[in-house]
Amino acid sequence: MRHQRNNPRYNRRLLACALASCLSLAAPAVLAQSTSATLRGSAASDATITVTNVDTGLTRTVQASNGSYNIGGLPPGTYRIVLTSGGQSRTEAVTLQVGQTATFNLTGAPATTAAPGDATTLDTVSVTAPMLVETKTSEVATYVSQKQIELLPQNSRNFLAFADTVPGMRFITSGNGNESQLRSGAQGASQINVFIDGVGQKNYVTPGGITGQDDSRGNPFPQLAIGEYKVITSNYKAEYDQISSAAVTAVTRSGTNDFSGSFIWDRYSDDWREASPGEAAAGRKSPERTEQYGVAFGGPIIRDRLHFFVTYEAKDFVVPEMVTRPNSAGHVAIPANILAQYGPTSRPFDQDVYFGKLSWQASDAHLVEFSARIREEVGILDVGGVNAVQAATALNNDEKRYDLRSLYSATDWMNDAHLTFEESAYNPSPLVNAPIVRYTARNLANNGDITLLNTGGGASFQDKGQEGWGLQNDFTWYGWENHTLKAGFKYKDIELTAFQQFPPNPRYIYDVQVNPGQPYRIEYTTSRVGRTPFIKSDNKQFGIYVQDDWQVNEKLTLNLGVRWDYEDMGAYTDYVLDPAIVGALRGWTNIQNTDYDVEDYISNGSNRKSDKNNFAPRLGFSYDLYGDQRHVFFGGVGRSYDRNLFDYTAREFYAGAFTTYTINFPDVNHPCNPSPTCIPFDPALMTPEGLAAFAAANPTAGGEVNLIRNDLETPYSDQISIGMRNIFTAWGNDWNTSISLAHIRSKEGIYFRLGNRYPNGGFRDPAFPNATWGRQPWGQAIPGYGSLILGQNGIETKLNSLLLSIDKPYTEQSPWGLTVAYTYSDATENRLSSSNGETYVFDYPDVGDTFYLSNGVPKHRLVAAGIYGLPWDITLSAKLILESPTPRSATNCYDAISNDNCFFDPYERSETIGFKQFDVAIQKVWDTGSDLKLKVRADLINAFNWSNWTDFDDWRGAPGVANPNFGQRSGNGILWPTRTFKLSFGLDW
Repeated sequence: MRHQRNNPRYNRRLLACALASCLSLAAPAVLAQSTSATLRGSAASDATITVTNVDTGLTRTVQASNGSYNIGGLPPGTYRIVLTSGGQSRTEAVTLQVGQTATFNLTGAPATTAAPGDATTLDTVSVTAPMLVETKTSEVATYVSQKQIELLPQNSRNFLAFADTVPGMRFITSGNGNESQLRSGAQGASQINVFIDGVGQKNYVTPGGITGQDDSRGNPFPQLAIGEYKVITSNYKAEYDQISSAAVTAVTRSGTNDFSGSFIWDRYSDDWREASPGEAAAGRKSPERTEQYGVAFGGPIIRDRLHFFVTYEAKDFVVPEMVTRPNSAGHVAIPANILAQYGPTSRPFDQDVYFGKLSWQASDAHLVEFSARIREEVGILDVGGVNAVQAATALNNDEKRYDLRSLYSATDWMNDAHLTFEESAYNPSPLVNAPIVRYTARNLANNGDITLLNTGGGASFQDKGQEGWGLQNDFTWYGWENHTLKAGFKYKDIELTAFQQFPPNPRYIYDVQVNPGQPYRIEYTTSRVGRTPFIKSDNKQFGIYVQDDWQVNEKLTLNLGVRWDYEDMGAYTDYVLDPAIVGALRGWTNIQNTDYDVEDYISNGSNRKSDKNNFAPRLGFSYDLYGDQRHVFFGGVGRSYDRNLFDYTAREFYAGAFTTYTINFPDVNHPCNPSPTCIPFDPALMTPEGLAAFAAANPTAGGEVNLIRNDLETPYSDQISIGMRNIFTAWGNDWNTSISLAHIRSKEGIYFRLGNRYPNGGFRDPAFPNATWGRQPWGQAIPGYGSLILGQNGIETKLNSLLLSIDKPYTEQSPWGLTVAYTYSDATENRLSSSNGETYVFDYPDVGDTFYLSNGVPKHRLVAAGIYGLPWDITLSAKLILESPTPRSATNCYDAISNDNCFFDPYERSETIGFKQFDVAIQKVWDTGSDLKLKVRADLINAFNWSNWTDFDDWRGAPGVANPNFGQRSGNGILWPTRTFKLSFGLDW
């Protein structure tokens, strides 16, 4: 089972030093990758084709049939190809990429002779082998090379950060890097999936897409262990599951026939960066220190048969933060004790990630691998903005994953099987176990409250995770002429767990304008007798697919596939609603004549069924215009199913496990009618004993009730794309271009709406019959309970995009590379901010049919990245990101007839460029003449210190009265980093 570390750790262990001391035993080599690629093409009917991986010695031999050959199960890497025909041999060399189906024709008379075991050929293959370009796929896909991962500027060592060089992708860093997410199109981060060596890393419980990324600035995988990866933004094949956005499929590095190793260390601090605008205004910087280091080494245990690879990477951060006065509080005379807590501050973050792999070539046809990854992470959250240091949350974020893989390749078929185990735990809790204190003031714009500062204890207490095993198998058949058939299944038995309590300690709320020494409200929770707040769910997942890659002729290829997925989430299907709540709902006259039937949400343990209709057909094509792979039309249409997060369905348990009490003490800004919860101030309620006595004297059947619709469906997306790839020669080099049009519409995203209704069944106050905004029935709670919150499907997004890429790969023969990616996006969503993870709809009775400009996607995005090799082993690299302004949320009251008729109206700022960043790096390598190479690197992140502002006045104004500052910058908040210099030191041997 998972474990929770109760106390954060800040002292780094000395494991890195111990590992580094062992590395002196290793010797040089390039580490290869391991996962399946396919090499095929034409060859003479009597030809024998032998391919050999130059790093590991892996060898495959096939006999051509009907003028063609097909070799599957090839780990990406460089291969020597020996063609034997008519008593002569011909030698070629190629480099294969992850998941690639590469076409390499071997027709024509053998031009050279070479024995299959000629070692002298192996010495030169890795330098001369061209990288084959996959142009005949129907997928909208782009590769990220190991050279780009190694050399492009970066400051996070998160390998997913390089995916933003792919059209349609964005690597989003919130605020000052508090959380990093990978997104595609108009959908959120939770809709992606990342496959490591063919195994999905999906997060089944919390948002973020993959495990470990929710609220974390850590890395999901050690970068030293990643070889290369492929990003598919739409129309992936049927083998990919639990995804409705983009797929990332990565390969890990393996040991080779030579011992080799690497050590990397980089650092920067607040002395090495420019002050942020907020720090400049405060006259001092937040303390900051960033250290990242790691080691990797591998080699043979038995040459050509058994290899090992291990790596360790760590992060040791002191993260800068800024506690700031709200922009809307300029009219407030804030007490000195609160003002003193504004300004620069910081918080710690530590992470350790371990990875190891054994690769056993049991025979020429059979590869067995075992890999393990362990991630241990602790950090501090919820500091900055209006959260003082005392209000922090400590996060323990741990993960373990193990994968036993068997890859068997025969002449006509291949079988790839995985037995996996995973364990992930997400455990935020208050850093200080104390009452929460919130200071507020009156908001002149809407007569509400402005939070000036949160202090005291942290506001989050959760324990969520997933643990279990899985079995997946993919079978490929090449024996049918012109067809490659692939079929597979996946079964997982995962236990999902969840607990949360908000707030975990009493919250005392003060109005500093009325009485800064006495609260006007207390909020706290008590456990409900007979209900456990800790939820477990036995989760069974099953998926099956079949697909056919049909080469109709030398020009036309069709990809036909269908997938079916099924998931049984026991906590949802077996849930039985408390009979007392059932009685209260059925007797609640307010909802007997309204816009929904409450019976659709009442579960008796037998009226819920898992969604069995998740059939996902996929059809793709590619047409090679001249049959030379240089000009290819491609396209496809398909459906892909994701899944519902357990964190959403578990809300039925959360709300029933705790009763929330709100006690009001009326003042001039917060009047209330006398009632058991509206009383004169009592000092006894400032103590735990007093709050317990109040709860005992004012028993209530329960608090807020959350219900999920009984016919919950699985979210999915429909995807259509068409495009063209070209290879053209200019300046003596081949350039790869791709242009595609894509339409993606996602449906059935889960959201939560207010189930309360007024006595007449309406959502708006009947005293204001013309109201279309506000006046929600918040005070109309379930008799004896709190508000009713209903969860159901309904969130949709629409995306039309133009994706353009130009790429000149970096090679040893031509040591420079350039990648340009441009994306045009026309994105809308029927729940504003759903692309940013918003799931609540309280302003309207339901999500409705209106689509809004998506506030998570810029219309234009350009990324250019280049690598240039200079003399004396110096490499220069750079990366430029330009975006048009991302639309912002806004409520339009200016064009409304009254404040009761406002409406959502997002907008784009008038600037041409909304985000810009230019990074540059230079690296020098010294060859010592032995097996050791020394490298020193300098990165200059945000070299021109461009400020990407985050604070703007989004209020359009009151009815008929425009806000003159609408759309203008309203504060000093920026997206980090400022201009930062980072120094790195490395060793390779």
